[in-house]
Amino acid sequence: MSLITFPTSKDIYLEIDGKRIATVQSYKSKAARESRYVEAFGAEEPVGTVAGRTRYLLELSRVAVAQPLPPEVDFYGLEGFNLVVVRPDRKVIYTGCQWTAIDESVGLSDLVYETLTAVATARLEVR
Repeated sequence: MSLITFPTSKDIYLEIDGKRIATVQSYKSKAARESRYVEAFGAEEPVGTVAGRTRYLLELSRVAVAQPLPPEVDFYGLEGFNLVVVRPDRKVIYTGCQWTAIDESVGLSDLVYETLTAVATARLEVR
């Protein structure tokens, strides 16, 4: 009997140039495609559809920046980073990420955790 494992915060992380810069406790991904109808002159209904661009919106919760943060990385200046999610049978990588919103919170004697909203240019699955 095989044991099913679920990704944990050590399996979800942000990276730049192959270096881990932060761990992520949880994430939510939304993909939206800009599809269009193909209309024919005189037809009452569309004759088909055409797929357009796919956009990825990522919501990352409890992002803990790697300590110490490498000096060449300014978290608010991040551009072109990757979100990596390691699953039991494959690795999902969102590439070319740009953040759109960052929320910070910190408790007494706790790490600074951030909630990050980002967009990605592509989604890859590696087995």
